[in-house]
Formats: sequence, C-alpha cells, structure tokens
Amino acid sequence: MANIPHLSSANPSINSTRDLRLHAPSKLQPSATFSFLPTSLQTDRERELEKMLVITIAHPLRTLVGLLGNLLSAMVVLAPVPTFYRICKKKSTESFDSVPYVVGLFSATMWVYYGLLTADVLLLTINIGVCVVEVIYLAIFIVYAAPKSRAYTTKLILSINLGIFGCLVLVSNLFIKPSKRAQITGGICASFAVAVFVAPLNIIRLVIKTKSVEFMPFTLSFFLTLSAVAWFSYGLLLRDLFVAVPNVFGFTLGVTQIIIYLVYMNYHKEGAAPADLELPVKDTENGDQV
Repeated sequence: MANIPHLSSANPSINSTRDLRLHAPSKLQPSATFSFLPTSLQTDRERELEKMLVITIAHPLRTLVGLLGNLLSAMVVLAPVPTFYRICKKKSTESFDSVPYVVGLFSATMWVYYGLLTADVLLLTINIGVCVVEVIYLAIFIVYAAPKSRAYTTKLILSINLGIFGCLVLVSNLFIKPSKRAQITGGICASFAVAVFVAPLNIIRLVIKTKSVEFMPFTLSFFLTLSAVAWFSYGLLLRDLFVAVPNVFGFTLGVTQIIIYLVYMNYHKEGAAPADLELPVKDTENGDQV
C-alpha cells in the first residue's frame, strides 16, 4: 500500500482539533486522513488507517481487481448448488460429506474477522456472502442427513465454528496487542487457506485412477484459477501477503486441475458406478477460500 502521510504533532491546526477536519497533503496522495483522537493515540490510529483505507479513488485498479475477485469467488462458492439440489430432490445426502462445508464456513468466518480488523470491505463482502451460503448448505445437509451423520455434522459445527473460532477471537482480544492482532489473525487465515487449497488433491488422484473427470468440472477449475489470480493480484496491490501467498497455491491447483481435465476429458471408464465417484464431491467447496 502506498505510504499515507502521518499527522505530525508539530501541526497545531491538526492536533488541536477534535472534529473531522481533513488533512490535505500538498501533493496528490492515495487518500486523505483525519484525526479526532487525543494526540497520544493519533500515531497508532494513523497506522491503522494506513492499512484500513482499502477502497479509495486513488487506487481504481486495486478496487477493480478486488471486485473481480468477489465475482469469481462467488461463482466458485456457488458451484455445489447442483449437489444440494440433488440432495433436496432425493431427500438424502447419500455419500456426500459435510466436512468441507464446515471447514469452508470456518475459513470464511476467519476471513471475516480479519476483514473487520483491517476494515477491508472487499474481503468482508465476499466472505460474509460465503458464510451465508455455507450456512444454507449445512442446514440442507442436516435436514436430509441420516441421524448419525446429522449428529456428527452438528458436533463439527459446534466444535469448529463456535468453539475454535470463539476461542481464537477471545484470545485475540484478551491477550494480543491491537497492533499485532491483524497480523496474527492474517497468519492463521493464510495457513488455513493453504491447507484448504491442498485438500482437493484427492480429486486429482481419483481422476487419474478412474480416468473420469465427472466430478472435476472444467468450469469450476477454470473459475478457481481466475479467482486465485484475482486475489493474488489484489493482495499484491494491497501489499498484504496474507491474501496474496495462499492464492499462489490456489492458482497452482487450478492450473493442475485444468491440465488433468484436458488429459482425461476424452477417457470414459466403463463400469464405474456413480456411487464410486460421489464421495470426492465433498471437496469442490474447497476451491473457494479470502
């Protein structure tokens, strides 16, 4: 992110006021800042503002890339809709697994928390949307799942999405300094995102084994790749490695899936029952993760 001029304590016209008076720099800067805090708090607050001012007229490219990332990520997260339509139609979850959707919800909530800490509007919008979609997916799954699977999914949601996430937020607010809070949270988000991106390798292994690309649709792999490129570019323009680095893995995975698809798209493995290929559908949601 471009440097934003700090409000110097030597400028009485700025430090003495407590209203929302704009500090206009002599040259065109990425954005203007203001201060209504006591002098003792201004320096820390201005450092936060430097990271918080994400959408600004002076950075149209960054904003455009972020909006593109939102659009592409929405396409990826909506990819399992046919799966849940099938569940509703058959009134059964069959062999589909809820774990990827529980994990997807946890990842999205962590990114929402990171977005709140950095006031990154573009990260917030897509991940709040992902949370809503994941909750709908899980609600459908719980309604139509067998009793044992329903109980297991409920335990996962309570332990991961409420227990672990709640503990992380509590520890972050009670024991971590505000200046370090976003950095530590971003590190957790990035590490978890890498793990989520690695998970779909099971699908690639299955495609190679069965020579069937039925459950690795080209459009999903294509939009996953474009989404990773968009968010990597956004993180790079924002100088936020927590956003940029995980999407290197996302891009690599997307390109690998596209190559595998092109290699095996004309193969047809006869005698493969649909039930043999349904289980990996659970990993399609992992192509999402901001």
